[in-house]
Amino acid sequence: MTIDHDEAELSAEAEAQHPTPAPQAPTLEMVAHAAGVSRATVSRVVNGSTQVSPEVVSVVQAAIEKLNYVPNRAARSLASRRTNVIALIVPEQPSTVFSDPFFAAVIQGVAVFLNDTDYTLNLLIASESSSDKTRRYLLGGNVDGALVVSHHSGDHSYTQLGQKLPIVFGGRPITPELGDSYFVDVDNVAAARSATEHLISLGRRRIATVAGPQDMPPGVDRLTGWREAMASAGLDDDLVEIGSFSPESGADAAGRLLERDPAIDAIFFANDQMATGAYPVLRERARSIPRDIAVAGFDDDPLGRAITPTLTTVHQPSLELGAGMAAALVRLIAGERIERATIMPTSLVVRQSTGG
Repeated sequence: MTIDHDEAELSAEAEAQHPTPAPQAPTLEMVAHAAGVSRATVSRVVNGSTQVSPEVVSVVQAAIEKLNYVPNRAARSLASRRTNVIALIVPEQPSTVFSDPFFAAVIQGVAVFLNDTDYTLNLLIASESSSDKTRRYLLGGNVDGALVVSHHSGDHSYTQLGQKLPIVFGGRPITPELGDSYFVDVDNVAAARSATEHLISLGRRRIATVAGPQDMPPGVDRLTGWREAMASAGLDDDLVEIGSFSPESGADAAGRLLERDPAIDAIFFANDQMATGAYPVLRERARSIPRDIAVAGFDDDPLGRAITPTLTTVHQPSLELGAGMAAALVRLIAGERIERATIMPTSLVVRQSTGG
C-alpha cells in the first residue's frame, strides 16, 4: 500500500492534535487494588509503619514491585513534614576526617544501615569556622535528625539543638550540659585499662601513655583507664603526654616522653594513628619494638595490622558503632522510646608490638 504525501501530512496533523495518551503511572489506589487491601494500609507500608503485619507487608511489597510503583516523595514529605534526610556531622577539619580510618568506618556503618531505609545521608564536615552555617542548615527544615561524631567539650550548641531536632551522639556526654543526650559508645575506661593491664602483665613497669585531646570523651576516658590500671599495680602515673589523635602528634609525644625518661619500657597510645606515627621515632632512638619498648594502641585500624611489628590494640566496632547511631536516630525520629546510652563491646587484640 502506498500513502501519498498529502495523506502522510494529514495523518501527522491528526496525531499531533490527538496524541496517544501516556501510560498512567501506578498509583497508591492501584497498588491497594492489586494487593487486596485498603489505601491506608498501603500508605502505612510505604511509610514504614510497624502497625502492619509481616504477611500484609509482604503482599503489598509484591504488588508495589509488580506495578513498579514509585512513591511520590514530595507529597509524602509535605504530608508527613519529613525530608527523609539525616545529617552526619563531624566537627573536625576535612584533613582529619579523610585521613583517619575511624571516621571512614563510622560513616560506612551509618551509610550501610540507611541503605535499607528511606533516608538519604548528608555528610557535614563542620569545622569551627563553618559551625554557625551548619546549625542554621539543621534548623532550616532540611533534615529529620542528626548524628554527631567526634564532638568536643565546646560543641554545646549541638546538644541545645537536641531540644528542636532528634540528635544522637557518637561518644558519651563530656559535660553536664550533655547529660540528657542520646549516644552510642564503647567503655573507653575499661578498654584502656585492659590494654594497660596487658602491658603490666608482661613485666613492664615504666609505662607511659600518649592520651588524646582532653576536650573529647575518648581522650579523657582512655587516660582515666590507664591511670586506674597503673594505680592498681602500684605504679607511677607521671609519664603522660597529650596528642591530637594524629600520627604526627603521636611521634612528637613519644619523643617528649623519651626525653623525659629514657627508661620507659612501654607506651599505651590512645589511638592507633598516634601509635604507628611513633614507630619511626622509636627506631631513631634505637628502641626495638617490643624488646626494648612495648607499644599498644586503640581502634584496630588497618595500618596497625599492616605495620611491622603488627600493633597490639583495642578493637572497637567502628562499623557497628556507626550503624548503631543510625538505628537509634531512626527510632528516635519515629517517636519510639530508646535508651539514652548504648554501649558496645571492645576486645584486646594482642600482636607483635607487645610480644604477641
